Amino acid sequence: MNITQHQGRLEFITSADSLSKIDLAEGVHFSPLAVGAMGAQELATGMATLQPNAILPAHVHPVSEVIIPLSGTIHIFAEGRRYKVGQYDAFHVPAGLSHWIQNDLSNEPVSCFVSFATDQPSRDWVENNFTVKDCFETDSNVAEHLIRFKSASIYELSQGTLFRDLFAGRFGSKGICGGYGIFQPGASLPCHVHEFDESITIVEGAALCQVAGREYPLSNYDTACIPRERPHRFINRSENPMAMLWVYAGDEPDRTELEQCCCEECHPENQHEMKTS
Repeated sequence: MNITQHQGRLEFITSADSLSKIDLAEGVHFSPLAVGAMGAQELATGMATLQPNAILPAHVHPVSEVIIPLSGTIHIFAEGRRYKVGQYDAFHVPAGLSHWIQNDLSNEPVSCFVSFATDQPSRDWVENNFTVKDCFETDSNVAEHLIRFKSASIYELSQGTLFRDLFAGRFGSKGICGGYGIFQPGASLPCHVHEFDESITIVEGAALCQVAGREYPLSNYDTACIPRERPHRFINRSENPMAMLWVYAGDEPDRTELEQCCCEECHPENQHEMKTS
């Protein structure tokens, strides 16, 4: 692998404290975390927030989308099939499938982490002539796919880190895959690279992100977007667990481990404060 091929494109950090808001419908807005205008390639991530009783009307996307509530429970409709989707459950909507979202189960705003298999997400509004039918799980008879967080398989990538794949090509998504990882105090992953861009959002606790000698402290939905083939790793140096939602611009997870010096801070001039987008 030629590690230097993409060194001209650097990582960027999006601070949750400075998110922009794009109104999508009454009581619904979208805040980009990683999109093409910021420097991401072939993926986009963001947060969609719905006020109580708000509805994001029926629409379609030209690419795969995944919706993951960060707290609370919402209704997601796929061609009229209504699902209750709770914290960290992952709902995959394939390209061209009509769907809509409603926050009618909570008296509080509900924010959802969303990801798209494009760096320029778009939508087309469509008519809603569907008959509503309550569903709990998805099966091979429907195009959408729902993975319940509590029943997702758990695996260990390194000591003190546990991961769950929540969407991937094997589950029907095309062009993106991702999931949830939790790091115990002191835990980290080896320095590594991917063949595609990655977006990582810290959803619990605090993390230190090392990227090719630079270090960034992240917490509270801060997001790092790492270009393909750029060495990086995440460390939990706090006294509490740290958790992330990660998304790759590929169908299945892929990583190549490197020597630790490729990630660690080697020179004082390489230490950067967090920059925001």
